[in-house]
Amino acid sequence: MRIAVIGAGGVGGYFGARLAAAGNEVTFVARGGHLAAIRRSGLVVHSPLGELRTSPDSVVASISELGPTDLVLVAVKLWDTEAVAEELRTSAAHGAPVLSLQNGVHKDDVLRGRLTDEQVLGGVCFISAFIEEPGVVRHNGPLQKVVLGPYRSGSTATVRAVLAAFRDAGIDAEGSDDIERAIWEKFVFLVGLSATTATVRQPVGVVRANERSRRLLYEVMAETVAVAQASGVRLDSGFAEDRLAFCDTLPAAMTSSMHNDLEKGNRLELPWLSGGVVDLADRLDVPVPRNRTVADILAPYVLGRPAGS
Repeated sequence: MRIAVIGAGGVGGYFGARLAAAGNEVTFVARGGHLAAIRRSGLVVHSPLGELRTSPDSVVASISELGPTDLVLVAVKLWDTEAVAEELRTSAAHGAPVLSLQNGVHKDDVLRGRLTDEQVLGGVCFISAFIEEPGVVRHNGPLQKVVLGPYRSGSTATVRAVLAAFRDAGIDAEGSDDIERAIWEKFVFLVGLSATTATVRQPVGVVRANERSRRLLYEVMAETVAVAQASGVRLDSGFAEDRLAFCDTLPAAMTSSMHNDLEKGNRLELPWLSGGVVDLADRLDVPVPRNRTVADILAPYVLGRPAGS
């Protein structure tokens, strides 16, 4: 397949490199020092599943430079989603199936607002990977899973083709008949992990070991489940307890990308995580005091480290 990967960070870089190693024609869209490093030496991925290196000519600086494409993977930060969707409308990749591997539950609504429902596939990924330095991605642990499914029944053949490409590349990929539910299931956990690790400024081991911060973790997730249910998503009432038990199985040192961004002084995806829960809850008249407090505490850092701090 001819695959465009928009965003060559931990997620896009890893999955794109794995797909390229399987013989697909992969083109990354990157920028800044990361773009320059890939152009010099290719994208290097350090992974317990095997080292990967892409070709130096496998990267471009903008979506406008893409040629005809069979699949578009979107892996940019959430604030860039609208710009990406708009650029795709006028690029040579226009009309290709689009699969977002981004965080959150808002991403596909944005894409479907600019593109067709048939074109946008629902997806969610599970992986710990990050840019270690320009041109280098580090994959932590063996987990590298993608779940995807159609929003319209007419897209099922496309989903099968994309699943086959991922599986042929050695990626753990599965289809879902209820992709919206699958996305919300990850969102519940992601909001809980990001909210608590960022506000406590410690990894999950510290959060879950303290009675009060553990309660915070649970209540943030329970509020998110309530918003999902009010939105018509079929999540069980005990799903927050299930995710809390899952958090007990995680490595104690595990943290969230939002906590990492906070520590580095980078912009945060808060408006689409706890902030996104608050926005949805306000529309649905669902009380979410814990998520609202998290959003308030982290508000000064949304655009990065405040001046003078």
